[in-house]
Amino acid sequence: MSFDSLGLRADLLRAVATQRYGRPTPIQSQAIPVILAGHDLLAGAQTGTGKTAAFVLPLLQLLAEKGHPQRHPRALILTPTRELAAQIGERVHAYGIHLSLRSTVIFGGVGMQPQINQLRRGVDILVATPGRLLDHAGQHTLDLSRIEILVLDEADRMLDMGFIHDVRRIINLLPERRQNLLFSATYSDDMRRFSDNLLQRPKLIEVARRNTAAETVIQTAYPVDKARKRDLLAHLFHREDWQQVLVFTRTKAGANRLAEHLGREGIAATAIHGNKSQAARTRALDEFKRGAVRALVATDIAARGLDIAQLPQVVNFELPNVAEDYVHRIGRTGRAGAGGQALSLVSHDEMVLLKGIQRLLGRQITLNPVVGFEPSLTPPPNDPEPGERRRGSHVAASAAPRRATPSPRTGQGSRRDGQRSRTASPRKPT
Repeated sequence: MSFDSLGLRADLLRAVATQRYGRPTPIQSQAIPVILAGHDLLAGAQTGTGKTAAFVLPLLQLLAEKGHPQRHPRALILTPTRELAAQIGERVHAYGIHLSLRSTVIFGGVGMQPQINQLRRGVDILVATPGRLLDHAGQHTLDLSRIEILVLDEADRMLDMGFIHDVRRIINLLPERRQNLLFSATYSDDMRRFSDNLLQRPKLIEVARRNTAAETVIQTAYPVDKARKRDLLAHLFHREDWQQVLVFTRTKAGANRLAEHLGREGIAATAIHGNKSQAARTRALDEFKRGAVRALVATDIAARGLDIAQLPQVVNFELPNVAEDYVHRIGRTGRAGAGGQALSLVSHDEMVLLKGIQRLLGRQITLNPVVGFEPSLTPPPNDPEPGERRRGSHVAASAAPRRATPSPRTGQGSRRDGQRSRTASPRKPT
């Protein structure tokens, strides 16, 4: 199947050809005709398989066919993070380069006035994070009464991050009659329940088993004492001559410390997390993409949406507390059918988290000790797993399903991250 066979108009096909895409991916070939036919859609696919083009291309066509650009937005794309919003905005511009449609991106962490000015000039397609969108709605700088198409990208992530109340408030501002599209790399049960109340007779597309990683990603775990993790990571950088590695930590402070340690080891590194200004986050990502730094050390703010072409390695310096986040972390490599490596440094107290990840994936992840860094701690025979000894322990909570409350130390409650805890109180206008 080719893009020509999907019913896309010539000016969109020209834009696709400029991007040098080959054949459409499975999610694209299945979703584009459904969206063009006007159906609501619940779609899931592994990260890196082309979800963005799957909804942006038909969205552009539907708006272009319905008339000339209007003053108020006709399509709204909601995303959980600033970085993902920015990247979708870039794709909207690239695919719509030959159309007269106008688009803009709004998110927090930057001034509102330039966004207000852009909205006043007129916008057909609006890409936004929930918090900043509600800021504009509250100040009456944005009219959502003409929205014809609503897209929730990474929908389950928005629910997990505590955006459910914001999303519902936004939905209440939209016209009742519209086309709704929910896209996500994973299908959570919470998202399915939410979608039941939002979608009207939706089509369901699931191009891969839920919560799976791309088959092109080689996954390995290195057991190591927690105190020696930083030294092991530096050792791997030098031994393997890594030039571009995305490294995940659980906390913002931990990301800063690790980036500083790598720098002292002669490895150019920078950190990206929610305590960084938007300008600093953008600069760090740009330096990483163009090779000015070899390591980008990130919290889970980077687990969704970052599209780095041909990223060869992802390292979990610390395993995530939520198993599904592992899928999204390692999905930054092995994109668009390319190969990649996902390496995890696993200390003894993280073994229960590793087992939770393996249960989610339905497969084992090979444990390969590195010579000279073999762990000194090993679990005694038949010793109960950490967290099973004391009900309610920290480890038990961290290994629990998604309903577990994120630890404040993760920084996922930070407004500046665009991320808030599932149990966070309703958002206060700022």
